[in-house]
Amino acid sequence: MEVGKANILKFLGNDTQFVLPKYQRRYSWDIEHCEQLWNDLVNIQRSGRASYFIGSIVNKAEGNTPSGVKVQRFTLIDGQQRMATIMLMLIALRNWSLDNPGDTTINAKEIEDLRLKNQYASGSDRYKLLLVGEDKEVLSNLIEGVNNPAAKYSKLRENYEFLEKKICGNELKPAEVYEAIGKLQIVNITLEANDDAQAIFESLNSTGKDLSKSDLIRNFVLMGLDHNEQSDVYDKFWSPMEKLFGNDKQDKLMDDFFRDYLTMKLSRVVREDRVYEEFKRWYMNSDFNGKVDELCKDIKTYATYYTDIIFARSNIPELQKLYAEIKGIRMEVSYPFILKVHEDFRNGLITEDDLLEILRLCVSYVIRRHICGIATNGLNKTFVTLHNEIDESDYMNSLRAKWVTLERSSRFPDDKEFADAFVKKDIFHMDKRRYYILGKLENFGNKQPIIDPSSLTIEHVMPQNETLSPEWQRELGSNWREVQREYLHRIGNLTLTGYNSELGDRPFKEKLTMKDGYIQSGLKLSSFIKEQTHWNEETIKERAKILAEQALKIWEYPSAVAKPVEPTPTSEYSLEDYTFSELTRNLYDKLDRRIMNLSSEVSRRYLQMYIAYRLDTNFAAVVVTKSKLKIYVNMRLNDVKDPKGLCRDSTNRGYWGTGSVEVIFDDPSQLDDVMEIVEQSFNEQSEE
Repeated sequence: MEVGKANILKFLGNDTQFVLPKYQRRYSWDIEHCEQLWNDLVNIQRSGRASYFIGSIVNKAEGNTPSGVKVQRFTLIDGQQRMATIMLMLIALRNWSLDNPGDTTINAKEIEDLRLKNQYASGSDRYKLLLVGEDKEVLSNLIEGVNNPAAKYSKLRENYEFLEKKICGNELKPAEVYEAIGKLQIVNITLEANDDAQAIFESLNSTGKDLSKSDLIRNFVLMGLDHNEQSDVYDKFWSPMEKLFGNDKQDKLMDDFFRDYLTMKLSRVVREDRVYEEFKRWYMNSDFNGKVDELCKDIKTYATYYTDIIFARSNIPELQKLYAEIKGIRMEVSYPFILKVHEDFRNGLITEDDLLEILRLCVSYVIRRHICGIATNGLNKTFVTLHNEIDESDYMNSLRAKWVTLERSSRFPDDKEFADAFVKKDIFHMDKRRYYILGKLENFGNKQPIIDPSSLTIEHVMPQNETLSPEWQRELGSNWREVQREYLHRIGNLTLTGYNSELGDRPFKEKLTMKDGYIQSGLKLSSFIKEQTHWNEETIKERAKILAEQALKIWEYPSAVAKPVEPTPTSEYSLEDYTFSELTRNLYDKLDRRIMNLSSEVSRRYLQMYIAYRLDTNFAAVVVTKSKLKIYVNMRLNDVKDPKGLCRDSTNRGYWGTGSVEVIFDDPSQLDDVMEIVEQSFNEQSEE
């Protein structure tokens, strides 16, 4: 490795070319980044500084180009954003000079021949910087002065126009801008053949602020390949996969995808801040290790499922409609499970009708739980482990059976619980889901949705005004305040309308008979209302009951299985199956009491080799011996706060239970310290 300090203009002044490998991300600087660079240049000049450090450029020499001119080509591993933006600024300065021939303070030919191009080279060799994909053409067009109105949107062109305006804005004279650029200093790091480019790249980007998780994963996967393999895998799999996510918010969407992809592969929730590290560890221990083309093909397959869901794309109308629902009610926690189900469909394990039923049940599961007010903090773990319970020989029955046997905070609310909660729920304050619920009720029974609820407003039949008119007070009775407070935002009092402002606080009979009132409404949601002569507590309750019956048919409970499925026993073993001594039984009783008191959601299961404690998945396991208890917590050793040094890593030594961090408990005085470790694992699962 060669490391040296360099002036950016001199750095560009040699017969060199910097080429981005195909795995590099596209140019991604926003206007704010360009503005920061511009402000730095202004400050350099106004403060009279002789130099200004802007970071490092990492490259690797690739030998001469095939042309007769000896242009030294370098693969640009890190620094493309800064280099490309400085190129844009130099193009703008050159163009200013060409447009102002009377000003000789800047030499347009010098900029073009020494900073933008290799003067005597030909073809693509003549450009100092070659980007990837569409960015390559955009930058070369800017250098050549070619305006292509049909070209797709590009941040390069947008940022060029911003910098061009800055240069013409007289905050600094163009000559001062060029002088300030000449004061920019870099550290040039040129790698040798045996240098670990990936390790150096990760070190320089260790903060994660510049590169997204998907950028880091792409570089990790493709950087180690030779040039031909890189091009083949990138063109065949990776580039088409990235295009599935579009341009808008691509980095965020791809980061979310890789988290869900890993969560699916590992059958456990991957924390957002660990995606890259978890990916590397999973890959090194997977069947894909050394088979990058197969890995990228797999990623592209699941990315296709994923983007179909988030963009509601399908040539199956019913599936497209379900995708839109899943996206609309924010069911991201279900994505790892749904991805696996789609792969099962592709492999012929389930039919199209089965796939549609599963997605409808996923929607019902989420909506019923939300209506019933069941906490969502463990829902992601329920979905992650749900697929593990499927018996492929009896796929649908085993899945239905699992859903109906879920307990406590994981339960699938049955019809009674759901209907009771539905009539009492404050639907109006459910944000976007309120429109979804009212829209589904309105379109109930239609083969295709007729009404788009987002084009209407929500109408309270009994008005929201705290000071109800005398007519409404008489309508509701002497306890009108209590009736309004209790029933105002419930489903029985809500409908949809295009004339909310006209209806307002009018008396009920006026709302019925006025122009565009309830009687003239063609909406199903108003059909019960228009038949009433009064509106009070009884009519609100009666309408709510009718709508609840419809809701049970819209968001269905899993149907009875075709043949009985025996429920999994809560345990096949008991305490008597373990070999305790008097000491370890005493230790266990104290520990068990403390763990079970952590939460009413904690469950215990006696297994052959250990005792498991779990929320939706195990957070601790206890192995019994005559002399001590071995406790394994489901965390990584580096994440455990262990001031007493009780923990050790059992990853490479073999262990029972869930989790590779081992804690030895052989003295009653250790109980509080041991519980501090166990609680960390419990809390981590509770927060995910």
